[in-house]
Amino acid sequence: MHEYSIVTALIEECERHAAANNANEISRVEIKLGILSGVEPELLRTAFETFKLEGICRRAELVMNIQPLVLSCLICGETTEHNERSVICSHCQSGQTKVLDGEDMLLMQLELVQP
Repeated sequence: MHEYSIVTALIEECERHAAANNANEISRVEIKLGILSGVEPELLRTAFETFKLEGICRRAELVMNIQPLVLSCLICGETTEHNERSVICSHCQSGQTKVLDGEDMLLMQLELVQP
């Protein structure tokens, strides 16, 4: 389950930001999670709850904003949003599309607690 390694990297990034801002705790971690990121939201949440227990994020709330898949069709020119893992244009059924958004996992915001 690669969600564990992703959460480990996320918590390390949170620790770096906290140290750079002289914070001793993080109360909220907000991420953007694309549908095509390859990350399962519930597995990520479980991994976060497991790994945060002894660190700077121990009381942090994880907020996940699920990013729909945004496609641009190279045939009909339409831009569409999809809430499923399909790269087929919903207007013309073409498979010749370009992904504009929905592939990434990004750390969007942290709420830091300073001493």
